[in-house]
Amino acid sequence: MRALLISIGLCALAGCTVPQGSQVRLTQPTTQLPVEQLQVLFWDNPTRTDRFRRMEDYFAGHEVTADRTPRVLAVGAPFAPALAAEIDRYLDDSGAAGIMVLQDGLVRYERYGLAFGPEARWTSFSVAKSFTSTLLGAAIKDGAIASIDDPVTRYLPALAGTAYDGVSVRQLATMTSGVKWNEDYADPDSDVARMLLVEPVADESQAVTYARQLTREAPAGAKWVYKTLETNLLGDLVTAATGRSLADYAKEKIVDPAGFAGDLFWMTDLTGGNIGGCCLSLRLSDYARFGQWVLEGGQPAVPAGWFGQAGGPAVEFAQNPGFGYGYQWWTYPGGNFGGQGIFGQSITLLPEQGVVVAIVSSWPKATERDRSMARLALMQRIAAAAD
Repeated sequence: MRALLISIGLCALAGCTVPQGSQVRLTQPTTQLPVEQLQVLFWDNPTRTDRFRRMEDYFAGHEVTADRTPRVLAVGAPFAPALAAEIDRYLDDSGAAGIMVLQDGLVRYERYGLAFGPEARWTSFSVAKSFTSTLLGAAIKDGAIASIDDPVTRYLPALAGTAYDGVSVRQLATMTSGVKWNEDYADPDSDVARMLLVEPVADESQAVTYARQLTREAPAGAKWVYKTLETNLLGDLVTAATGRSLADYAKEKIVDPAGFAGDLFWMTDLTGGNIGGCCLSLRLSDYARFGQWVLEGGQPAVPAGWFGQAGGPAVEFAQNPGFGYGYQWWTYPGGNFGGQGIFGQSITLLPEQGVVVAIVSSWPKATERDRSMARLALMQRIAAAAD
């Protein structure tokens, strides 16, 4: 993650451009931070809280406009005072900047903290993975990707002869490629810390360039390992198949059909492409709109029943019964699923109750078990109250 953000910040210096014919606008940072200040894992709390709401001021990216007729989120019945107070306490104690709860498309809870507000944007981190997965579904429906079981090399031929030779699109989407990887954010020598420091190669994404040096540790499909690189490759694959940037494709396939009320910002790396595994920014209400649209089936963008597959446990975690991983979605007990990002970003879908819970945060650490468990407990309380 540290290297990822250093690379993003350097994009402006590398001359990143928007492909001709794109519907997106290239944005450049208004403040050029020293390289050492681009290390998001080491920002202090005040800096993190300030910058998470305006990442476009510091990093290059693509911006697409809101839907011309946004989805109206009408106010529904509030939760009982005891539950509302519990959510209030969670927001205050957890470092959350905002929480919105929808049921049947109606707002049952909405509150902000950390001087954040309804018309500001907040960064997503790995919640972006679930957006990239949705664009995969759209590309399949459009016929740009013939089958999720196609070999990755059909769309990214530069991976032929690498550890990704013989890996399917499905295995990339479920992070079961069998390719060896280290996602330790605290280790400066980990793969995730180095993947976007690789020297860009002409006509090749940085993700593909880095993937060339990786080795295999298990047969394809045999082992799950969380790898942000694989979502970056998935984004590259969608871009290669459709001929469109992720931000441009998202305008047609997510922003407009889901009815976003605010503009979407999606960061770019040194090659000028959107980072499939990270770093789009939205209003809290638009994270909730995305979740509601997904809950309703994501039409007309994705194949019918897509989220039943994408949000189902393609991989089950034996050590945590009921939990697993789908196509870039985390899966939870009771048929629930969601997107998660470091520092406390999440969209949680409770299909049986018709509930969407969107949370944006500034946790003191990238991942924290106690805060994750507190969030899970809150989801359980909300589910019980919504029955």
